[in-house]
Amino acid sequence: MAKYILKRVLMAVITLFIVICVTFFLMNAVPGNPWLSEKTPSQATIDALNEKYGLDKPVIVQLGLYLEDIAHGDFRNSIKMQKDRPVLDIITTMFPLSAKIGIIAISWAILVGVPLGCLAAYKRGTWVDSLLRVVCTIGISMPGFVVATILLHVFTGGIEGFKIFPTGFDGSWQSYVLPCAALGFYPMCYLSRQTRTAMLDSINQEYIKTARAKGLKNKKIIFKHALRNALIPVITYLGPQIAFTLCGGFVVEKVFSIPGLGRYFVMSIQARDYPIIMGTTIFLAAFVIVMNLLADLLYKLVDPRINLSKGGN
Repeated sequence: MAKYILKRVLMAVITLFIVICVTFFLMNAVPGNPWLSEKTPSQATIDALNEKYGLDKPVIVQLGLYLEDIAHGDFRNSIKMQKDRPVLDIITTMFPLSAKIGIIAISWAILVGVPLGCLAAYKRGTWVDSLLRVVCTIGISMPGFVVATILLHVFTGGIEGFKIFPTGFDGSWQSYVLPCAALGFYPMCYLSRQTRTAMLDSINQEYIKTARAKGLKNKKIIFKHALRNALIPVITYLGPQIAFTLCGGFVVEKVFSIPGLGRYFVMSIQARDYPIIMGTTIFLAAFVIVMNLLADLLYKLVDPRINLSKGGN
């Protein structure tokens, strides 16, 4: 186990290095600079700002200096949106709200999606199964901003006399409902489809046939024996999905004007605030890597037959 974790940590470092390099080059490949706006400063001012923040150097030199700063734990300061404020301070300030909304969203997605998938497998071939498949297919096909827009229109006064929730985010419990619903709808539908598929695959295994031959009830077979093995692909999906959800649905936070990390990341791209873009990308990538590692470790708890040291069953 220790050797496996060490191997994954080394792979994580390499992955982060690649993510940093690719993001840095792509970010600098986009034409323009952070100083262009409606009131564009003089060329002399732009040159002075580029020199101050090291943007006048070749990209490969900038990358080397940035990697050196990262190695010392320095994610630099914002150069535009919150000028000279440390990027780490911005992330630690914005992330808790995104994480709170993400935890609520992923929690209801799991609590609803997994049982619905089990129900669809239990009722396979019936109208219940067909209805759930249609709903989940629609949910998977709809982008998050579409779901968010529909919820805003329906529940915030778009339909006359049907204003239940506030249009913007004000910190009240009512303002959490629509963002959490919009953010959790896609993973709920995906989890339901994933659970149904995995359950149907488990049901056809030999140990399930043996359980039926012993006279066990169908409900017990599905919800106790088949579900345990069916959870493995579900855990695989949940690893990166939890990271993305907790870091904030970029578009969803933008639609509901939530002052979280996701919305701020979108704004930093529009403003070309390079340190914030890089810091947020690294944070999200590291979070995804950690969640994938935790998902792999959970495999062992769900199915003791899995041997992590050999990287498989």
